[in-house]
Amino acid sequence: MTADLHVLCAGYAHDRVASTVVLIQDEARAVIVDPGMVAHRGKILDPLAGFGVDPADVGDVVFSHHHPDHTLNAALFEGARFHDVFAIYEADVWTDRAADGFQLSTSVRLMATPGHTAEDITTLVETSDGLVACTHLWWSEKGPAQDPRAEDQAALERSRARLLELEPSLIVPGHGAPSRPTPPHRS
Repeated sequence: MTADLHVLCAGYAHDRVASTVVLIQDEARAVIVDPGMVAHRGKILDPLAGFGVDPADVGDVVFSHHHPDHTLNAALFEGARFHDVFAIYEADVWTDRAADGFQLSTSVRLMATPGHTAEDITTLVETSDGLVACTHLWWSEKGPAQDPRAEDQAALERSRARLLELEPSLIVPGHGAPSRPTPPHRS
């Protein structure tokens, strides 16, 4: 079993900022990663509709961390369970659990990857093309190597190394298009 992964919005961080927003489809389950800041909600909703997914049908939303540029449009998915490093939140129920190793579905699991913030997580997705990592360990394929907003650069470097040990075939960074792990990802 493998999941399908689609980038709804490739993020950016320059004079304006948008998160990379991802749709994962696995076992008839729709998962959204980082529904944060975008130029307008159509940047999320239009491609989602193109994949035949209604926002009401999204079962899970994952926050890589709690910065508004990664969470701002969470309310678009009012029927979803919300996941962060600490817990699962559904309606008025808060269920504590560690994120590291938590399995959302057969092909989707979470991994604690502190550094940018102490609460960062990466969403790992088994696809037909290999393992894909949706992560804020990198802003984009081009860097920066040193995260200008990292709470703990040393922890970020350890998290990068731990993730790269899994040999992902694709990295979906916090503010950029997906790319294959190459030397810039290794720094």
